[in-house]
Amino acid sequence: MALQNLTILGSTGSIGMSTLDVVRRHPDRYRVLALCAHRQIDRLFEQCLEFRPAHAVVGSPELAAALAERLRAAGSKTRVAYGPGALVEMAALPEVDAVMAAIVGAAGLQPALAAVRAGKKVLLANKEALVMAGPVFMAAVRESGAALLPIDSEHNAIFQSLPHDYSENALKSGVSSLLLTASGGPFRCTALGELAEVTPEQACAHPNWVMGQKISVDSATMMNKGLEVIEAHWLFGVPAERIQVVIHPQSVVHSLVQYIDGSVIAELGNPDMRTPIAHALAYPERIAAGVEPLDLFAVAKLSFERPDDARFPCLPLAYRALREGGSAPAILNAANEIAVQAFIDREIAFTAIPRVIEKTLDRLPGAALSTLDDVLAADAAARSVARACIAEMRP
Repeated sequence: MALQNLTILGSTGSIGMSTLDVVRRHPDRYRVLALCAHRQIDRLFEQCLEFRPAHAVVGSPELAAALAERLRAAGSKTRVAYGPGALVEMAALPEVDAVMAAIVGAAGLQPALAAVRAGKKVLLANKEALVMAGPVFMAAVRESGAALLPIDSEHNAIFQSLPHDYSENALKSGVSSLLLTASGGPFRCTALGELAEVTPEQACAHPNWVMGQKISVDSATMMNKGLEVIEAHWLFGVPAERIQVVIHPQSVVHSLVQYIDGSVIAELGNPDMRTPIAHALAYPERIAAGVEPLDLFAVAKLSFERPDDARFPCLPLAYRALREGGSAPAILNAANEIAVQAFIDREIAFTAIPRVIEKTLDRLPGAALSTLDDVLAADAAARSVARACIAEMRP
């Protein structure tokens, strides 16, 4: 296999660090050309010293100057840049073969889209790119011929369980439905009356996965699964009514594909993001990821439950946005980002998150999305309305 040059967008987050761990195991296959982070320059500094990328990107000129000074003092030749424009540049560098798109939230959309438009192999860990801009993003994939490989464990599991020739429409390959598994998060068994009092620390204490704050809260509300339903629709060409969410607390079955002949194909493994990352990096080959083999005797039992809409109201809101189409998913995503941050900042209660999202969807009429500007306009409008909704909730 020829040496692949990589750009890693979001290198200091959990996905980025897992990607670098896989890369570290295969120096003969992968070379890091660019590392991109936002604020964590201490971690980025260490990554630059180890992997010696040609480029590093951070979020502000002040952080860029500080990182550049430290790297120079350490004898590093890594060039440091900053800002959204630099992220887009790193994603589309001519010498880059593959891009890990792992920046969380709407901030990851434009660099991921730039990588697609440049025809790169795109390892998509950013749900929001497809949630916000599904029609625009997939049109760009088709036009450029980019290879789009899903990194979310659920979508990667579905990808592995589909025929290789499904070609953006799984139903034409004999698929009946997609079953997305969900852990249920930390509040799966919490009394409903206690949810209003949960703290950000409790919401971020995921039972099975180590993740950042935002995605951990999304897991607790199950909005993460709602976003994944929308993402699965765009990745695999399956309508909302053919995508089912199944709570599976053990997080061993990562997702399943039901076929019209009654067969169900599932992908299983220990809950470790290095597995889907290694799969996508080497696809269609297989490489070691450093993940322990699954011990079925230790697992012993696998259980499955239907999600409770009363406990997880964000999930039906996501299905609503997908069915409405157009800008509704972008509005949903923006309102969720604002509401989750307000919860983390202790401005609203945990149970207010879905209320902010629903009010924002109710107040903003959906519109067609034809361009990136359409997407960004819907995102900005939704953020403004969501902030107004939060202000109305304050005593």
